[in-house]
Amino acid sequence: MSARFQNKIAVVTGAGSVGPGWGNGRAIAVALVREGAHVVALDISLRSMDETLASARTQATHGGTIESMVCDVTQAASVLAAIEAIVKTHGRIDVLVNNVGGSAKGGPVEMSEEVWDAQVDFNLKSVFLLCKHVLPVMERNGRGAIVNLSSTSGIRWTGAAQVAYAATKAGVIQLGRVVANQYAKKGIRVNTVIPGQLHTPMVETRLALQRSGGDVQALLAQRQARIPLPFMGDGRDTANAVLFLASEEARFITGTELVIDGGMSTRCD
Repeated sequence: MSARFQNKIAVVTGAGSVGPGWGNGRAIAVALVREGAHVVALDISLRSMDETLASARTQATHGGTIESMVCDVTQAASVLAAIEAIVKTHGRIDVLVNNVGGSAKGGPVEMSEEVWDAQVDFNLKSVFLLCKHVLPVMERNGRGAIVNLSSTSGIRWTGAAQVAYAATKAGVIQLGRVVANQYAKKGIRVNTVIPGQLHTPMVETRLALQRSGGDVQALLAQRQARIPLPFMGDGRDTANAVLFLASEEARFITGTELVIDGGMSTRCD
């Protein structure tokens, strides 16, 4: 295993998970620790990060370490407090991964205004707030890498009406492009990873209830049918993409997107 992030300070939001297995945040945090980073894992629940911390510490190499911190990424005061605490302790932030996100079903007619507003806060405002408070830290240091997570729902129809999720994830993509151009001369790169329909803990704990009456295998079959590759990826595939874009291997890459979906978004059906 390489040491691409040795001595780097990396902040990962949504580093917990709703269940066992490789969610995106957990996989990203563990992979960064495995490659030598000190990871500050943020989540609204400390308990949700127990497995993340255990896995990261078991697999740590090249001096990688991890700590956890409670943060509500939809609240400006909570984000500011977390970033100030990180900078006070570590002096800088080299990598930011904005991973928080989640979907709610429904189109404009079915969805309540309250759910719409909550989706905007959760999926888009969270990215805005972390960038708002981390960018000045990176600017003072003269360099940094930000990787935001969007979704294939932000670039195409993926089989379910989830208008707020689709709209906000599209917004994440354009936010990344704008910030990438604004901060390129300051040594800060900003890119977006676009995961497709992965087999993460969210499938068992939430999506199956929303879309297949709780039948996990039926939902997995539906999702696999859309994917040209003969298997379904998981959070580790997302993590590999994030680490590449955050590393010096991607030093000449900014303002772009990397789709991780097994070819799903290339299809017409």
